[in-house]
Amino acid sequence: MTEAILLVGGKGTRLRPLTVHTPKPMLPAAGVPFLTHQLARARAAGVEHIVLATSYLAEVFEPHFGDGSALGLHLEYVTEEEPLGTGGAIRNVASRLRSGPDEPVLVFNGDILTGLDIGALVRTHETSGADVSLHLTRVTDPRAYGLVPTDGAGRVLAFLEKPQTPEEIVTDQINAGAYVFRRSVIDTIPAGRVVSVERETFPGLLAAGAHLQGMVDSTYWLDLGTPAAFVRGSADLVLGKAPSPAVPGRCGDRLVLPTARVAPDAKLAGGTVVGEGAFVAEGARVFGSTILPGAVIEPGAVVTDSLIGTRARVGERAVLSGAVIGDGAVIGAHNELREGVRVWCDATIPAGAVRFSSDQ
Repeated sequence: MTEAILLVGGKGTRLRPLTVHTPKPMLPAAGVPFLTHQLARARAAGVEHIVLATSYLAEVFEPHFGDGSALGLHLEYVTEEEPLGTGGAIRNVASRLRSGPDEPVLVFNGDILTGLDIGALVRTHETSGADVSLHLTRVTDPRAYGLVPTDGAGRVLAFLEKPQTPEEIVTDQINAGAYVFRRSVIDTIPAGRVVSVERETFPGLLAAGAHLQGMVDSTYWLDLGTPAAFVRGSADLVLGKAPSPAVPGRCGDRLVLPTARVAPDAKLAGGTVVGEGAFVAEGARVFGSTILPGAVIEPGAVVTDSLIGTRARVGERAVLSGAVIGDGAVIGAHNELREGVRVWCDATIPAGAVRFSSDQ
């Protein structure tokens, strides 16, 4: 296995305002762009050549990663003029692939944090003689996902839409967003139009009698599509719960990047990351949160399970829980922001303007 496609073209709308200025795969997780973790894991599994299928804010990827040599990779970039969906994006980069017709091509979604054994997926593909092999994972509540039942040998039987009733939940196995394609199968995907592998390519192949193989790997798996999930994924990387060779430091309760400053009596825990040039002032408490570069947490502020954008400021004794603060936003002193709140980039909330408790 020497070749892969990474799908990094999504707009990340569920993550806004974090993705207003930054595409989702470039958001910092555990101190580096999330994409770095995926590239490093692919390289560790023996992948050498990766084509990035880009679209939204495509211009930011190559200046950061260049030709990939710093990671021991050869990277190429293909930009969609219009979003083409997962299948369309795969087909759109086919001309950059070097594999022969029967050789395997690994495909990753750019927003999944996983402990998948990549080598095992490739071996499953080769030993089963499949046309496409899929990483499947088991979830406790599969209602939010498409289901992928398999037979006793792991051969995929169907692709089922999100179940609406208990009777429709025939398996707890879901598509986990990593695949191995036989190179020739990629060429059968229609070119130049929107194609979904989940809704069109895979069901179509199954109907045509193709061999689709599932491999269940229930190690760590997390879709980073929501702010809460992204914050959790970053914390899990720092804590060592999610594996990555790209974490810039030792795993532990906190990760403080080299130019960040943290007051001696500030408390950081729960996988908190303090980015380059950020400052956490005296008496502040930060748990399970990501503080992006240049942000400031003022004295006595309490920040839990939140993401504080680049150059944002959280005022003195403000209390944030489950909050997303956009780049350059200012949260005045003594505000209380709770689960689900999103403050847009460069917005300002005056001191004491939002509270859930008495002002006494």
